[in-house]
Amino acid sequence: MTEKVSNNEITDISTEFNKLSIQVSLNGLSFCILDTVGHTVISSDRIVFEKERTPYGLQKGLVALFKKHKIEQQRFSEIIVVHRNKLFSLVPKSLFDENEMPNYLKFNTKILANDHLAYDEVENHDMITVYVPFVNVNNYIYELFGEFTYKHSGTVMVESLLTGQNIPKDPTCYVHVADRQMEVTVISQKKLLLYNSFDFITKEDFIYYLLFTLEQLELDTETTKLKLFGAIEEEDAIYKICYEYVKDISIMVPSISSYPMDLEKDAIDFTVLKTL
Repeated sequence: MTEKVSNNEITDISTEFNKLSIQVSLNGLSFCILDTVGHTVISSDRIVFEKERTPYGLQKGLVALFKKHKIEQQRFSEIIVVHRNKLFSLVPKSLFDENEMPNYLKFNTKILANDHLAYDEVENHDMITVYVPFVNVNNYIYELFGEFTYKHSGTVMVESLLTGQNIPKDPTCYVHVADRQMEVTVISQKKLLLYNSFDFITKEDFIYYLLFTLEQLELDTETTKLKLFGAIEEEDAIYKICYEYVKDISIMVPSISSYPMDLEKDAIDFTVLKTL
């Protein structure tokens, strides 16, 4: 791994075995540091912006977060950055052509001629996530640490929900609630039917996007299971309005990490923990 270390940096040699995972979006930031030797999450933080920022404002927030926790002074064995935005499209692997990436995105998002496009392979599921990463964030991370890995949050979400022993056969709608953003994943017969992301402000926005999704997939609100997770509790207004329209609803507590944590789980983003 290529590294850039300042002359006045004082770094504990043990930090060379730490793994850094970061989630970035225009609505907020989250990071987590894992000690790969002690198999322990040793540091994390989560910031919610008061209003949606520009990519430049996002970078300023990341710089401030790094300075607060002196992250730029540390070294890591691995760094993963998770980009959360709506600038993406899922493509069957059999139809994917790297030269056609702009065409996969142009129907559901506005892209510019100078936008950098990237793609992830969804492991073991013959899908490709094509997306627009925050290039300025990637450049900033590279200037600090050198080479690193980055993915779209959709890739992490789909891989996580389609992996394990408890993949549902019956139609199940998973909704990850984050900072003014909802990620909807629908699985049936152990296969992905849909993954999409929506911005919302009110509980009415939330239920509109949820019911619209179920309607488009021709799923019955009486029989489809709805599992909410992330920044959501049964006392929240979002849960209560969903309960009015969907019969089988529950709060899901996903198995997010096998590592001991003395920290509040709410302080760490789901996709961040899933990359550890």
